Amino acid sequence: MTVLSIIIGFEEIKKKAEQIVSLFSYRLGIISPMFEYELLAKEGQARAGVFQTPHGALETPVFAPVGTQATVKLLTPEQVKGVGASLVLSNTYHLYLRPGDELVRDMGGLHNFMQWKGPMLTDSGGYQVFSLSNTRKVDEDGVTFKSHIDGSTHRFTPEKSIAIQENLGADIIMAFDECADPNDEAYIKLAMERTHRWAERSVKAHKRKDQALFGIVQGGVNPDLRAASATFISALDTPGVAIGGLSVGETKEEMHQTLDVVMPLLPETKPRYLMGVGTPEDLIEGIRRGVDIFDCVLPTRLARHHAAFSPEGRLNLKNALFKRNERPIDENCTCYTCQTFTRAYIRHLVVAKELLAGTLLSIHNLHALIHLVKDMRAAILDSTFEEKVPAWLNYWAGNAARRN
Repeated sequence: MTVLSIIIGFEEIKKKAEQIVSLFSYRLGIISPMFEYELLAKEGQARAGVFQTPHGALETPVFAPVGTQATVKLLTPEQVKGVGASLVLSNTYHLYLRPGDELVRDMGGLHNFMQWKGPMLTDSGGYQVFSLSNTRKVDEDGVTFKSHIDGSTHRFTPEKSIAIQENLGADIIMAFDECADPNDEAYIKLAMERTHRWAERSVKAHKRKDQALFGIVQGGVNPDLRAASATFISALDTPGVAIGGLSVGETKEEMHQTLDVVMPLLPETKPRYLMGVGTPEDLIEGIRRGVDIFDCVLPTRLARHHAAFSPEGRLNLKNALFKRNERPIDENCTCYTCQTFTRAYIRHLVVAKELLAGTLLSIHNLHALIHLVKDMRAAILDSTFEEKVPAWLNYWAGNAARRN
């Protein structure tokens, strides 16, 4: 045995020992090697990084499909993986009501229950609860609301939301927040201050070391409130920060101006998550301003309503215009749908009310957004992001609204 082989063998043993110590320390809660964010490159405010989770390294920026009820509608987990997804979001409110968070826990948690093996994220349930404006009552302690399923009465508090999310077992979870009407200036301040107090309670209630809790910035489109909220939530020192309360009725200009206020105030060393935003333009402008994580129901919801993202604008595949159209949705797209089927065939499925239409359109729409984000990440890494932004914006122009 040579000296070199002895040294190499020693280094391998040392590396393995460090991994074992790290794993035991992590499980005992002594240290948390997970949830570290590494910033790999930056161009302007746009960032490319890696966020470590118990279910794998998450390359950012990233777009997450939404699996509201532990499923991305009309797609299997393998199909979701096939479009390039690395992160999936599920919904705390819906899974609490059905099938119940304790059942999901007993089934091994969300990853095992829905057979998604990659990183997962759950929201706090706050947005869904507060959207039930006619059936909920807010007080300092929490929210009482009626189920949209059977009218039964339930109550969420920060502690309850965290307990549900810990039962569900996603890698990334959210502090309980109040998402206020962006046009109600007086109430926005009250809701923001309550969100801050609820964030502190969420942090105290959080027990699982294998889940990263993100605080949520609120404040409507008021720049002073947003700045105050960004400063407060950042000071909680959670592993990441979410920006909530956007894409709820404000203009695009107001959204961009709000991000311009918030993003410079957030920690450089932590991922930033823009909640519920998902048109191609939104992703480009968000990444341009330093957003790392996005999620949105839009691509799959549009698919179920016969709509597709395309360089011609958003297409309505039910339109008779496509009856004999032999082109794919997007000739530059490498998704299964575009590589295999014509617009005429997809229109036939839509008119015949075949479920496959929604599946094929979901595959395309998700692939389009996920690979747009991957392309932007690659451009940040090779310092060509800003020069490519005009071409991306031009290519995807018109996808915020439906065209024929």
